[in-house]
Amino acid sequence: MKLYTFWRSSAAYRVRIALNHKGLAYDSIPKAFAREEHRAADYLALNPQGLIPALDDDGFVIGQSLAIIEYLEETHPEPSLLPGDARGRALVRSMAQAVACDIHPLNNLRVLNYLKGPLQQDAAAVERWYQHWVLAGFAGLEALVRRHSGDGRHCHGSEVTVADVCLVPQLYNARRFRCDLSGFPALVAVGAALEALPAFAAARPEVQPGAE
Repeated sequence: MKLYTFWRSSAAYRVRIALNHKGLAYDSIPKAFAREEHRAADYLALNPQGLIPALDDDGFVIGQSLAIIEYLEETHPEPSLLPGDARGRALVRSMAQAVACDIHPLNNLRVLNYLKGPLQQDAAAVERWYQHWVLAGFAGLEALVRRHSGDGRHCHGSEVTVADVCLVPQLYNARRFRCDLSGFPALVAVGAALEALPAFAAARPEVQPGAE
């Protein structure tokens, strides 16, 4: 498998964690955002959305991090990233989507660049935007994790799930943008426990090809 990635992309970070958790070998193909390599014709031919990440599994190419993770779950079901019961799976997917669908899209690089560029917002305003949406999303997620974590070390139950895979990169980004996380002790505790796991540590942005 080949993973088209960017070291600081939280969406790619999620997929790296999932691949590592499942023990799947892959070649990392970094795309430099500063040089717009993700907008080059050869990459657009693979992934017409021109977004990161994309996974190439023996010629089958798929984008969107959650779709990639679901694909990995179906093709390599062990160790699973979803609970064994329907309600547990629904809860985990709900928590994952709270990050991937509600928080992250409002704060990804192209949104921030649009705020800085065409909308002419200064750095302080952009940072306030970022912090607002992270804190708003984390408020609900904190309550869900308090309710459904089985051990204070995972978002749901006591095993790694796709909710955990989504949480850690979002916490990383929140710290980058100096978000005040003091109101989210459950999320911070879960994140600290997960970051110590080998699958998560090996996926950290700083240890990826092309990291600056």
